[in-house]
Amino acid sequence: MAELFAYTDGACSGNPGPGGWGALLQARDGETVVKERELRGGEAQTTNNRMELLAAINVLETLGKPSKITIVTDSNYVKNGITGWIHGWKKNGWKNAAKKPVKNVELWQRLDDASTLHDVTWRWVKGHAGHTENERADALARAGMEPFKRK
Repeated sequence: MAELFAYTDGACSGNPGPGGWGALLQARDGETVVKERELRGGEAQTTNNRMELLAAINVLETLGKPSKITIVTDSNYVKNGITGWIHGWKKNGWKNAAKKPVKNVELWQRLDDASTLHDVTWRWVKGHAGHTENERADALARAGMEPFKRK
């Protein structure tokens, strides 16, 4: 049976500024990729963190049925947020440790909702370090940003 992997990334030209997100979905049988799909999108005025979140959200919202998936991100913000910080935020009414509203709360709530439908394993990789699939996700994020950049 094939295993599902998603490699996600976000990009921003200026922070805030035009941004894009990208994701490479792969179904693998061992080391063999049996199916692949690319996703991307962007916004005219955004931040890198929002794009990182939207990459993961779009992966989970794209899956047609509850699935077991490993999401690989180069964003500590996303990985640490969804696997750790979010529990305290929810307990504290979506306030952070400083009692201030959590930034990007609507995206964190979307990611939380989307995650509950699936069996998700979160994995971090160092960005821009030659990881093939992460580099492809980065290229997709930059392509997603392109229509929103000022010419």
